[in-house]
Amino acid sequence: MVTEKNQRYACEECGLKYADQQTAEQCELWCAEHKSCNLEIIRHAIP
Repeated sequence: MVTEKNQRYACEECGLKYADQQTAEQCELWCAEHKSCNLEIIRHAIP
């Protein structure tokens, strides 16, 4: 898990950024297992 300034957390698999670490971890686990993104998770990504 990569923490960036302003407390943003990034999925190391796809690079999307999130405001909370739990969502970033969920994204990372999904991406690693399925080799794709989950729309229910990535809707919380920060633009």
